[in-house]
Amino acid sequence: MLMSGPAKPLLAADSDRERTNRPPWVDGDRMREDFEALARIGSTPEGGIGRPTFSDAHFAARTWFLARAEAAGLDTRVDAAGNHSAVLPTRRRDARVLVLGSHLDSVPGGGRYDGTLGVVAALHVLLAFKQAGTDLPFALEAIDFTDEEGTLVGLLGSEAFVGTLTVKSLQTPRGGRDALMAGLRRAGLREERLLDARRDPRSLAGYLELHIEQGPRLEREGVQIGVVTTIVGSRSFRIVLRGRGGHAGTMPMDARRDAAVAAARVILRAQEIVISDFPSAVITVGDVRLEPGAFNVVPGVARLALEFRSQDDGELDAIESAVLARIRAEAEAHGIGLEVIPVARWQPSRLDPGVCDAIERSAVGLGLTTKRLPSGAGHDAQSFAPVTPTGMIFVPSVGGVSHDPREYTAWGDVVNGLNVLIGTVDELARAD
Repeated sequence: MLMSGPAKPLLAADSDRERTNRPPWVDGDRMREDFEALARIGSTPEGGIGRPTFSDAHFAARTWFLARAEAAGLDTRVDAAGNHSAVLPTRRRDARVLVLGSHLDSVPGGGRYDGTLGVVAALHVLLAFKQAGTDLPFALEAIDFTDEEGTLVGLLGSEAFVGTLTVKSLQTPRGGRDALMAGLRRAGLREERLLDARRDPRSLAGYLELHIEQGPRLEREGVQIGVVTTIVGSRSFRIVLRGRGGHAGTMPMDARRDAAVAAARVILRAQEIVISDFPSAVITVGDVRLEPGAFNVVPGVARLALEFRSQDDGELDAIESAVLARIRAEAEAHGIGLEVIPVARWQPSRLDPGVCDAIERSAVGLGLTTKRLPSGAGHDAQSFAPVTPTGMIFVPSVGGVSHDPREYTAWGDVVNGLNVLIGTVDELARAD
């Protein structure tokens, strides 16, 4: 449990644990200090953070994480995919590992809580059990995973960890092949070694992640803890539209094949399809680039980054079919050349019902209200779900804002989330 002031080691041994029947206390003031220290690394004038994968700020945050863990007497390691770990071993022979974690990379101009909260919380769970002297039936490992946000690939570290990272995804990464290779060189990593980060699934006891909701549901309903049941799947494509460039002053309007206008049609038609036919899904064009990009030139090329998400794999197939068919029809009708390049496919992930139950028991035992809900955002937890019992805890996001400097979660809600996380570890230990 979390409190202000010095930590109280209520669990000095297994006998203590049976007598007090509660998980150890966590030093809440020290956790907030650590959170604020990390939030200063890569901070922006707007109040957010900018820590894209393998940027100077990202390296600095990861260095801070390992130094903090080592100073507290935890074991540390960095694997072949650049995942940074702090480890609390157990005295049990041949014990498995319960992994806790999230990520320290960010989107450009992101918020302070996304990912960072989960890494700091995981670290403080290890510190609490270490100070309490509790010998758990499994080791605990707090991990900062590489490139969750997709500056380069997306979920690179967690997919390498569980063994689902593919050579194909490395050949056609979201951020571009050149950016990936440059980033790996900058981090001292080798592409041919990334898959060596894989852990045997039999060595894992499970995975837990604490995260902000990044949406408005918990706050709107006045619920304190979200118990995540599903993480949506997604499909990403690069759309290239080729019209005909020309002088902006001399080319008549009725003679133009303007790639920017074609891009506008594509964006609107895609949105209309999802709103009308797939109301539980979402679709986004997150990047539009026009070439040559000048006031006095009709754009000849438009490049779009298109992504859609759904909880249902069949619905993802249907959206892909409907949206791409409409894009092809629009391009053909207006004499626009079209190239569709698949970039990424992530299947919806169902989280473990037993772990969901354990999270709920932990929250209810603390007198907190809960709601089971899907996650519309992707997370490292979705990499783990197919291979080991996986659970995710959400705390409310004020205004539902995320991936933005205005991202904010009240510290009392952070406290609730950490209490539930450490209580869930205790629940799983008792069941092991």
